[in-house]
Amino acid sequence: MASKTDSSGQTLYTFTSKKAKRAFVIKHWPLYLISIPGLFYFVIFKYIPLLGSSIAFQNYNIFKGITGSPWVGFEHFKRMFAYEEFLVILKNTLLIGMYDLVFAFPIPIILALLLNEIRFTGYKRALQTIIYMPHFLSWVIVGGIIIGLLSPTTGIVNHILGLFNIEPIYFLGENSYIRSILISSGIWKDSGWGTIIYLAAIAGINPDLYEAAEIDGAGKFRQVMSITLPSILPTITILFLLHIGSFLDFGFERVYVFLNSLNSENGQILDTYVYRAGLLDRQYSYTTAIGLFKSVIGLLLIMLGNTLSKKTTGNGLY
Repeated sequence: MASKTDSSGQTLYTFTSKKAKRAFVIKHWPLYLISIPGLFYFVIFKYIPLLGSSIAFQNYNIFKGITGSPWVGFEHFKRMFAYEEFLVILKNTLLIGMYDLVFAFPIPIILALLLNEIRFTGYKRALQTIIYMPHFLSWVIVGGIIIGLLSPTTGIVNHILGLFNIEPIYFLGENSYIRSILISSGIWKDSGWGTIIYLAAIAGINPDLYEAAEIDGAGKFRQVMSITLPSILPTITILFLLHIGSFLDFGFERVYVFLNSLNSENGQILDTYVYRAGLLDRQYSYTTAIGLFKSVIGLLLIMLGNTLSKKTTGNGLY
């Protein structure tokens, strides 16, 4: 048996014979044993339910079931792209996902870099706790807080605007504000939690690198650009690829708590549309086709992103 380390730091093993491979498995049997529950979880709750995706190609009837419902081929997919409202909702989903990628993804990285420079331990821990706490709030609570802050009558935001003689604005009643509200509320809720991974990656950097940089006269900014960021680049790459894979899965609860008839033109996304068309209007096959479309696009995006990442940085998910 021989081993080598790839560009991402993972150890790769090659076996000269089946006997050597069998001996390796026997030697590390506890690791394989504890992985069995995880494998069962994915098989039962992830792979077996994929069979239900077949109703996307059927005119599904809940009384006849999957085996008794007639097959219609790609009829629901044709209807999906021919429906004008769906194209508008797809555009909303893509725009909101792009805004989230551009504005929300870098925030945890910046926060981690800033927190890492704080040397007063008590203040650093208190600050970390404060920025982590919103993550543990449900979107219902976060939605209530944001709606209260943006209220045209009692909200503090409109109260501040009134000090400058600006008329109250009904932020959640206008299409032009809903996307900004969705992105900013997500940043407030989850960016602090995302810093945990980056702080852990930064903690693993060899301190000798910083000491050598200081001796060479490098300032804090230069150390961050030349040591910290390159060292955590593999972590950034993996999280970026995972983010791309869920590009169209912005989140049902995150949008639904802010959605109303006045802002749905720019605020409705695929997840909320699936809820309305699938559960409320009982169009099961049609919404399954939409879900399958999202999954395929997510898979293609993560494969494309992984290929580009391995060619440019040498790091990837697989």
